[in-house]
Amino acid sequence: MIEVINNVDVAILLWLNGNHTPFWDEIMWFASGKFTWIPFYLFLVVLISYKYKRKSISMLILIGLLIGISDFVASGIFKLLVERLRPSHEPSLEGMLHFVNDYKGGPYGFMSSHAANVFSLAFYITFSTYKKIKWLPYFIIPWAFFVSISRIYLGVHYPTDILVPLVFSIPIALFIVFLNKKITNHFYPITIK
Repeated sequence: MIEVINNVDVAILLWLNGNHTPFWDEIMWFASGKFTWIPFYLFLVVLISYKYKRKSISMLILIGLLIGISDFVASGIFKLLVERLRPSHEPSLEGMLHFVNDYKGGPYGFMSSHAANVFSLAFYITFSTYKKIKWLPYFIIPWAFFVSISRIYLGVHYPTDILVPLVFSIPIALFIVFLNKKITNHFYPITIK
C-alpha cells in the first residue's frame, strides 16, 4: 500500500513539475514567496476588524498562535520524526525535476510548513467568519490549495506532503476557534435584558 501511495505521489509530482512553462514558473514562484501575500493578509485584518469590531482583537491575535502551532507540528515534529527527503533532494529523482531559480528547499519535506500554515489559516478564518462573511471561504480555501500546489510544482514537495497538513490543519483551526470563543465569551459576555 505504501509503495502504491509513493508511486502515485511521484507520478503526480513529475506530471505537475514536468508541465512547467516560463509563465507558470513565475506564477508558482510568486505563490510560494515569503512576502507575496502580505497585502492579502492586511486585507484580511481590515476585513475582520471591520466586521467584528472589538471582537476581532482576539481573533487576530490568535492567528499568531495558530501559525505557531501549525508550523511547529510541520517543522518541529513531523519533519524531524519522519525525515522524508524532499523530491528536490531525492537521489532517485535527480535530473528529473525542473527547479525555478534553482530553489530546492531544506532536506526534509514531510510535511509542508507552507501547506500547514495556509490551510490552518484558511480553515480558522472560515470557521470563525462564515456567518458574517459568507463569501470568504470560497476565496480563502482555493487560495490555500493554490499556495500548496505551488510547492509541488516547484519540486520541493510531494502531494502527500500537502494533503496530510490539510487534514491536520482542521483540528488545529478548530482548537483556536474554541479558544477564541472562550476569550470572546469572557470579555464580551452576552447579557440578557
